[in-house]
Amino acid sequence: MMMLGEKAFASIEELSGQLCAMSRKIWENPEGPYQEKIASDTCAAFLEAEGFQVERGCFGLPTALRAQWGSGHPVIGFLGEYDALPGQSQKDVPYQEPEVPGAYGHGCGHNLLAVGMAGSAAAIKREMEEQKLSGTLVFYGCPAEEVLTGKGFMARAGAFRELDCALAWHPGRYTRASYSVCTGVNSVKYHFTGKTAHAACDPEKGRSALDAVELMNVGINYLREHVPMDVRMHYVVTDGGSAPNIVPDHATVWYYDRALTRETMKMVEERMLKVAQGAAWMTETELTVERLGGCYPTLPNHQLADLIDECMRAIPQEPWTEEEIAYARKINETVPDLWKESVRFSGAKDPDTQLHSGVMTIDEADDYGSTDVGDVGHIVPTTFYKTACYSIGAPGHSWLVAACLGRSIGQKGMLYGSKVTALAGLRLLTEPERVLKAQDEFRESMQGRTYECMMPDDLPAPV
Repeated sequence: MMMLGEKAFASIEELSGQLCAMSRKIWENPEGPYQEKIASDTCAAFLEAEGFQVERGCFGLPTALRAQWGSGHPVIGFLGEYDALPGQSQKDVPYQEPEVPGAYGHGCGHNLLAVGMAGSAAAIKREMEEQKLSGTLVFYGCPAEEVLTGKGFMARAGAFRELDCALAWHPGRYTRASYSVCTGVNSVKYHFTGKTAHAACDPEKGRSALDAVELMNVGINYLREHVPMDVRMHYVVTDGGSAPNIVPDHATVWYYDRALTRETMKMVEERMLKVAQGAAWMTETELTVERLGGCYPTLPNHQLADLIDECMRAIPQEPWTEEEIAYARKINETVPDLWKESVRFSGAKDPDTQLHSGVMTIDEADDYGSTDVGDVGHIVPTTFYKTACYSIGAPGHSWLVAACLGRSIGQKGMLYGSKVTALAGLRLLTEPERVLKAQDEFRESMQGRTYECMMPDDLPAPV
């Protein structure tokens, strides 16, 4: 009798050349948020060829995808992402050398993420056909994760509510499942309008919008002392006037605020608004608030994370080659302190570890970064997990990551991640009690709350 996952694993091996070529194609053609046409088309064509019913340009977003196969419950979602990062252009060499200086590059691994999750869905589908398993697979191609709004726009248009649970794999420096909470983020621009005047001859006639921005920033910096420890507030001044001898009649400051719960975020946002209003009063300027949306904190699901951990430990990992280790060593040598810290953190017995092997214990530490997977996790039970795809010392969102992700290092981690996702999906299909327990935990975690999309109703989806 065939073991669960045997056909799916064989399918991933059979498809490995195609999947690696797809991930390389996307790596060679990095695209920014909402511009991921090549990546979206590549995934869509693959899933169509595998027998999925594919909707392109869905949920009001030209590069969003929804691909479905099967019928009935459980309905399992696979979250794919494919946008790149600005300024992360990089050749596949172990030193910083951009392909195009300042251009986009895959410093987060979304070239692997989209393809790996599509490969998982295809592999599960093949085993479902052979074993005559019921259930529905839904792959979502999600644009613009890097600006933390893609899944929010999709959710606003009705995505994800059809699912019984969702799986979200991501490339990483370690292999581990997660109970951790990533912060949510809210994005707001505060525009101040004043009165212009000659800064030397008629200063009393001016009302400086830049003064308002500066006073707001001072107020926020005092506010930092009086918010919970998990709160993060950071900003850039995007408009500060045109010349020193002209009193600026317009100025803008752009803020992110983050926290580990949506309730804390709302409290902080109300207080930030009061600071902005106070700055406007003090400078006799007008305040306009432009809400750009954001994403929820992640909501961990222990039932699903435990399943992922079990699957990771059940699947053998292909060893790293001497060539891969030597390449990673050259990258790690550029960040020796980070490399040593990462090796210690991983618990590796070999202090000369260059690429992570094995499975770490489930992550329970809070994460102060953000991902719009949190929106999905507040709609249906969702788990977020990583497999090692780049050198152990590489910091996230860097050329060091991008330098690994178009090569066999990243691709090997992707194929292992695909197998983990495939086995987890098959176990959810054949162990329906897992889904029910995950849903019970989800309801308990939500405590009667409902998901309220953070994308403003009057904010149009990018086209």
